[in-house]
Amino acid sequence: MASLSATVAPAAGVVPPPPPKIQAATIAEAHAPTVSRRHLLLASAASSTLPTAAASAAAAAPPFAEIPGSGGVKALDLRESSGDVPSDGDQVAIHYYGRLAAKQGWRFDSTYDHKDETGDPMPFVFTVGAGNVIPGIEAAVKSMRVGGLRRVIIPPSQGYQNTSQEPIPPNFFDRQRLFTTIFNPTRLANGEGSTLGTLIFDIELISIRQHS
Repeated sequence: MASLSATVAPAAGVVPPPPPKIQAATIAEAHAPTVSRRHLLLASAASSTLPTAAASAAAAAPPFAEIPGSGGVKALDLRESSGDVPSDGDQVAIHYYGRLAAKQGWRFDSTYDHKDETGDPMPFVFTVGAGNVIPGIEAAVKSMRVGGLRRVIIPPSQGYQNTSQEPIPPNFFDRQRLFTTIFNPTRLANGEGSTLGTLIFDIELISIRQHS
């Protein structure tokens, strides 16, 4: 449609301004973000802005399955492997991301942040069956294979029962925040104990040193 200024004849000696340029409208296409190895380890899927696509993705997502005899620990294998399976007495090395469900998934610890003198991440090492780690991690690792990557949801009964159970965040402030949340007496008295200590761990089984 012609503009109003274009329909009115210009006065004598006055040069009419050039007609405004009409820019073509463009539609920005949404692209899925690039997934880094760190995101892969966290298995963070990029969510779509379209409700139908989000619903389809949710329907296609594989379900968590409860590990038999684990006391309610649920697992989802993010990467399967054909490596060895640990047994009681074996020493295992794992990498993990630990998050607290009660703090909107706050990550309280990660072995990838624990560096040795060369700057390489240090795995967490423990002996299967020794009872030094929280039961939920032990149950998850005992049914994994070397090279596998698994996400587990650990209920409070299989998580931290005291402040000496491993893995313990090395950072004082992270450790304090973790334990003051889980063992908050006021919230426990209010009946929130069934949710305060729920943990989410992404675990990668690196190696096994078999018990001789």
